[in-house]
Amino acid sequence: MNREKAGFNDFTTLNELHMNSKELFARACKVIPGGVNSPVRAFNSVGGDPVYIVKGNGSRMQTADGVELIDFCGSWGPLPLGHARPEVVEAIKQAASDGTSFGTNTPREVEFAELICELVPYIDMVRLVSSGTEAVMTALRLARGYTGRNKILKFEGGYHGHTDCLLVSAGSGLLTAGISSSAGVPDSMTADIFVAPYNDIDAVRQIVSENANDLAAIIMEPVAGNMGLVPSKPGFLEELRQISDDCGALLIFDEVINGFRLGPTTYGNMCDVTPDLTTLGKIIGGGMPIGALGGRKDIMESLAPLGAVYQAGTLSGNPVAVAAGMTTLKILRDENPYPEMARLGKKLADSVNSHCAEKNIDMHIAQLGGVFTPFFRKEEIKNLEDAKCCDTKQHAKFFHSMLKSGIYLPPSQFEAAFVSAAHTEEDINIFVEKTLLALQ
Repeated sequence: MNREKAGFNDFTTLNELHMNSKELFARACKVIPGGVNSPVRAFNSVGGDPVYIVKGNGSRMQTADGVELIDFCGSWGPLPLGHARPEVVEAIKQAASDGTSFGTNTPREVEFAELICELVPYIDMVRLVSSGTEAVMTALRLARGYTGRNKILKFEGGYHGHTDCLLVSAGSGLLTAGISSSAGVPDSMTADIFVAPYNDIDAVRQIVSENANDLAAIIMEPVAGNMGLVPSKPGFLEELRQISDDCGALLIFDEVINGFRLGPTTYGNMCDVTPDLTTLGKIIGGGMPIGALGGRKDIMESLAPLGAVYQAGTLSGNPVAVAAGMTTLKILRDENPYPEMARLGKKLADSVNSHCAEKNIDMHIAQLGGVFTPFFRKEEIKNLEDAKCCDTKQHAKFFHSMLKSGIYLPPSQFEAAFVSAAHTEEDINIFVEKTLLALQ
């Protein structure tokens, strides 16, 4: 389609062309499977037609229907500074003006890798890739190549991207769709995967005791975010570290969500538990597509071209993504907005939880720092089975009530929501006010 004839001169907004979300979704369904490019965007778990966003600024987004929303989804995690932070936008513009891709080494990727190693002291070396999924895929291949073993232990409800072998007992979009695995994945791809309940160290010990000599790695989110926000229990990470050491398996922390979300570093560094490998994504791209794998020097040097574990990517270290990510991480390091995000997150959760307790409502908000999930269940969520006991129909009703009130949340009971550095006291007050009205 010719952009000028279509009316896209000077980036005219879709709203100005009088295209609303419903019409756009109907058109999308004809040319995109399910009308979406990532399944959870389809609103299947909450019902109704998805919204289309044309722009964002700070804590707010505007839909194609001309409606302003306070955004607590934050692109599913990559935007701790909010939408269109001026310094990040300027960094993207400058990098793009020099060229969007070269397929060669660039000076900026060296500086970026140095910055990540500075902010996460136990990461000695970094390999940049183009997505969190790719980072995890590489981490598993590296763990197997380094140890000479094949089996992997993961946890129920842990979503580590759409890597074939890990699409078993997974969270995120798979859980939202009511399935725990994907068609098109042969049994042979998952035959070497063990699954334990999250936060259940006894189950881990049992699996390891029977397979210690075959286990290449234990992979987990140190704070689970793909069955809703579920923190690891005190001592759980430390025990996993000891078990990994004892059996010779690598411990992999998937910090695609956690990394730089609760502090200007990884969660593993914050809680003083050192994994062998760490996968990163989302925030380190400042809103641009990126992923990274980092870890101990002796393990990382098993990657080609130094070692026998092959990994490659044309757009790895993309200069535009690196510019956005480096600018974001430097702002997070220098401005340290995390205490304020945590204060606002706690205010949001405490206000709603007090109301729910007083009114005996089957709902509570789990919160850690600026991360939260409204669970439609009174009891604490400790694992996937607990999360599955939530009232998803009530969540769907709540989601649409909040959306009509001008607040955008993740369209799934099983995802984390986020407070950013761009959110204000007023934003939190509005959230609480609209939540209490929705729960009447």
